[in-house]
Amino acid sequence: MIDEPEKQTKAVIIDYGSGNLKSVFNAFKHASSGDVSVTHDFRDLSLSSHIILPGVGSFADCMKGLVSLPGVIETLQDEVIKNKKPFLGICVGMQLMASLGKENGTTKGLGWISGEVEKITPKDPMLKIPHMGWNTVSFNSESHPIWKKFISGSHAYFVHSYQFIPTNKDVILATTEYGENITAVVGSDNMIGTQFHPEKSQSFGQGFIKEFLMWDGNT
Repeated sequence: MIDEPEKQTKAVIIDYGSGNLKSVFNAFKHASSGDVSVTHDFRDLSLSSHIILPGVGSFADCMKGLVSLPGVIETLQDEVIKNKKPFLGICVGMQLMASLGKENGTTKGLGWISGEVEKITPKDPMLKIPHMGWNTVSFNSESHPIWKKFISGSHAYFVHSYQFIPTNKDVILATTEYGENITAVVGSDNMIGTQFHPEKSQSFGQGFIKEFLMWDGNT
């Protein structure tokens, strides 16, 4: 019996004027045996196998940037929601999956995972905002295909002042502790989002990216 060749991935990183694109591209290129590209053209999303939405800055500004790209949101709806392509949102890119964000006013999100993005308000006044630096990631659902090779307590790099609070807590796949449990990873069907930056999270981040690129979107 002849083994079938490994399926080549085509990862597309969306450029909407927000996000440390060079770092994200380099991290995905290093982890991938397939093609990786950065684009603002909606037509490239249709040709992709995996879609990545990074994000740095405020929720309102990031959503404004995404809306400004002709055809991108409509194509995202088709490819991610209808066609079930694996999707990864990073930092604010993860937050944009929410119903709405409360940073710089109230702004509607993509509405893919019901919930709101709210400012972190730790009870301990000694804890500074933004939450920035290395912190542990505790998995709530180790059954998810991406987590199989990792252990709870892995360290990842965070930098954020707001957190995603989903309506359904079952979509919270992992948390981190910063005066309270803060959402670190959300997931639903073929979608996953990380509050931490995998591109800055060294060996854990590289491993996570590799697992995402091998994921077919099924849970």
